Order: sequence, then structure tokens, then C-alpha cells
Amino acid sequence: MKKNIFLYLFVFAALIALFLLMKGSKTAKTGAEKIARLEDQVTQLKDSVEKQQFRLMDMQYFSLENNDDALAYYDHLNLKNPTRYIEDKLLETNEQKGDNPLVPYAGMESNFKINKIKVLNHKWVLADFSDGKYWGDLVIKYELKDDLSIDFTLVDHLLYTRSN
Repeated sequence: MKKNIFLYLFVFAALIALFLLMKGSKTAKTGAEKIARLEDQVTQLKDSVEKQQFRLMDMQYFSLENNDDALAYYDHLNLKNPTRYIEDKLLETNEQKGDNPLVPYAGMESNFKINKIKVLNHKWVLADFSDGKYWGDLVIKYELKDDLSIDFTLVDHLLYTRSN
């Protein structure tokens, strides 16, 4: 009888060991598959981040902040952020009553005001204007003088037409 109990215990222990071995093997295989999927996702995310970095670099190519030659024109003025200074001065033109004087159109829904500004270099600015319903773009030439005053000159403009 003792022999049979030990035999049953041995078979029972062998079955438990076999079950644990199979379960561990399946868990390891599932874990390896999850790791492989996560590694693929990490690779895709790295590629996506790299593409976005290149895209950002392309977008920043035409900007005063990344143009050392253009920034050299303003070294003697001791401006911490020439781009911000130029943008602020251009936005000040919005403070006049009526349409912005740089926008060559009369506002249709309300007054045309400059919204967004991109300082390209030490001479040119791109700007977006709108009256709330209609919008357009401006190419503006500017000159930042030694007394920190700025002269803005409209070079070209475009008003988008709506097609309904």
C-alpha cells in the first residue's frame, strides 16, 4: 500500500511538473511575442520621431532664429530675441482703428488684422491676415534701424476667394 501511495504521489508530482513546464513554456513564448511586438513598435516610433525631426528642421530652415548670417545683422543692437521684437512691432500695426495699414484690402465682415507672422530673415516677413471670414497672406519687407524703429513695406499680397 505504501508503494502505491508513493507511486500515486510520484505520478501526481510528475503531472504537476509537466503542467508547470508546459505553462512556463507557453508563458515564455507569449512574453517573447509581446517583446517582439513592443520592439517593432519602438522601432516604428523611433522612425516616426526621426521623420518629425527632419520635418521640423525643414520647417525651420527659413526662420531668423536659425539663420546665423541674418542674426549677425542685429548683433550690435543687443536684442535678446530679434524675431519676437519684430513680430511685436508688426502686431502693433493692428492697434490702429480700422484695417491694418499694411493690408491693402478693406475688411468685408470686420477689419482686416494680421494674425500669424513668420520672420524669414533680416529683411522679409510672411504674415497671415483675416477679418474673421476672409483671409489672405502678405509678403512684407522690413528694416530694423539702429534706434530699434522698424519700417515695414508691403511687397506682395494675396486675398483668398471663397468658393461655396
